[in-house]
Amino acid sequence: MLFNKDMLRLYAITDRECLRGRDIVSQVEQAVLGGATIIQLRDKGLSQSEVIDTAKRLLPVCHSFGVPLIVNDDYTAALESGADGVHVGAEDAAVAEIRRIAGEGFIIGATAKTVSQALLAQEQGADYLGVGAVFPSPTKTNAIRITPQQLTEICGSVHIPAVAIGGINRENVHAIKGCGQCGIAVVSAVFAAEDVKGAAADMRKAAEEVCS
Repeated sequence: MLFNKDMLRLYAITDRECLRGRDIVSQVEQAVLGGATIIQLRDKGLSQSEVIDTAKRLLPVCHSFGVPLIVNDDYTAALESGADGVHVGAEDAAVAEIRRIAGEGFIIGATAKTVSQALLAQEQGADYLGVGAVFPSPTKTNAIRITPQQLTEICGSVHIPAVAIGGINRENVHAIKGCGQCGIAVVSAVFAAEDVKGAAADMRKAAEEVCS
């Protein structure tokens, strides 16, 4: 799937606890129907084979709407499942290594909390950045916080697109308007909702209001 920054507008990340036993495939479909433009499969409780199996189940849903599927952390699982890409943090495999193995066309996202991390990810071949946490995160309580000013600095330091991540919801999202991100990444704001489709539609509207 040919990557472009518009795919990052509403970046929905799965979470088992948020789903509360609901079927992940049906809930991802609801998120996409509501306006999610990219999906990340993130479940650190699954084995690699379970990640591959789940990704294979999600792919037909995502691709039927032209939405990419990204796997968190494990680029091997992403490649074996046929997913469109991977998102990695500083503790995971280096972007340059993944790009060498996966080649062009495989979407690679990298977490950046500083300008230097952003520049390194860009240099190594990342397609986009995930920048945050911009607010306290209910799913990553130990996440390092960054300020709106830092978000602006990081987004402005690179030419690849960036998404803001970390505790973003309808109530606080306008605090990052004008910071330079082209999308927002959300977990509980969509997948913890009773009406996932409605929540996704609400957050997509918010994303259009605050992203450049």
